Amino acid sequence: MSAPQSICPTVDVPEGSTVAFSYRDFGIKREGFLMRWEGQWVAYENRCKHLPISLDLGDHRFFLPNRAAFVCQTHGAEYRPSDGFCVSGPCQGASLTRLNVIERENTLFLEGEDIEDVTLV
Repeated sequence: MSAPQSICPTVDVPEGSTVAFSYRDFGIKREGFLMRWEGQWVAYENRCKHLPISLDLGDHRFFLPNRAAFVCQTHGAEYRPSDGFCVSGPCQGASLTRLNVIERENTLFLEGEDIEDVTLV
């Protein structure tokens, strides 16, 4: 397992807001996003389970207007923020790929077997 990679300070992610980042996983460039939801840090790969496209279309908007769920802007699949489970849409029953985020000394880190090159986007 590689050493955890710094994403950003915790103060950069207020409750209910999201931060997008890129990273390499076994050399493959990917995108992710994280947020603090109901007091817990959650992070997911920015990739819809219906089609292999980003949820946000590059504009870093992940929520429905009422902020009740993440939404794929292409076809409207809705995912629970707490666990990434798709509650509505063409991939209902699937789940976003969860990423392991840890907090140390007021900084958030992405942890994984071969994670590298984490950068905010």
